[in-house]
Amino acid sequence: MGKDVIIACDFASDKEVFEFLDLFTEEKPYVKIGMELFYAAGPEIVREIKKRGHKIFLDLKLHDIPNTVKKSMRVLSKLDVDMCNLHASGTIAMMKAAIEGLTREDGTRPLLIAVTQLTSTSEERMKKDLLIDAPMDETVLHYAHNAKLAGLDGVVCSPLEAGKVHERCGSEFYTVTPGVRFADGDIGDQVRVMTPAQAKEIGSDYIVVGRPITAAEDPVAAYRRCVKEFCD
Repeated sequence: MGKDVIIACDFASDKEVFEFLDLFTEEKPYVKIGMELFYAAGPEIVREIKKRGHKIFLDLKLHDIPNTVKKSMRVLSKLDVDMCNLHASGTIAMMKAAIEGLTREDGTRPLLIAVTQLTSTSEERMKKDLLIDAPMDETVLHYAHNAKLAGLDGVVCSPLEAGKVHERCGSEFYTVTPGVRFADGDIGDQVRVMTPAQAKEIGSDYIVVGRPITAAEDPVAAYRRCVKEFCD
C-alpha cells in the first residue's frame, strides 16, 4: 500500500486552482477538492482537473439520511474521482447506503472513507459542544470500526490516531490524515497536528496538506519537501 501526499486545493474559484496547478510542470499531484471549490465551480471543476491527469479526493463529507446519501453518491460516482468521503457519525446504515450508491453497474467505485472527528475538534470541544464523554481515541476507533463493518476502505483521522486505527482495523484499512504541518510552520486552526515525517512514522497512508503548500512562497518546493519527508 503506497503512501501519497494530497494537496488540499481550498481555493474560491476555478481560476485560482488552475493558476496553482499550472505551477507544477513536472508532477501531477493528488489533489483534494473540498466544499469551497466544489460549491463555487461545480462538478465541471472535477472533470477538468481529472482531464489534466490528477487523482482527485472529493471531500464533501456527506451526512444525511441513508437514502439521500445513497442517491447523492450515485451522482458523484459519475465524476470519476479516486476517493470521496462522508461522516462516520451518520451511522453504519448510512455508510452502507453510500457504498451501494457509489458502486457503478460494472462493480467499480472510488475509495470511500469516513471522517471520524475533525482535526479542529479537541476532546474538550467534543465533550462540551457534542456531549460525547468518551475519550477522543476511543471515539475515533469506534467510528473507524463502524466504517470497516460498513465495508468502507478507510477513515479520515488525525495522524495522532492513524497507528491505533491500523491496530484496530488492519493495515489494509486506509488512514487519510489532515492536520499535517512542517515542524517550522504555523498550525493554523488545527489542534491535533503532526509533521509529514512523524505521520509517516506513525503509519498514515495519505496525508492531506493545504496551506503549508498552497500558501508557501514556493508551492512546488513545499510539495516536494512533503513528498520527501513522507514518501521517501
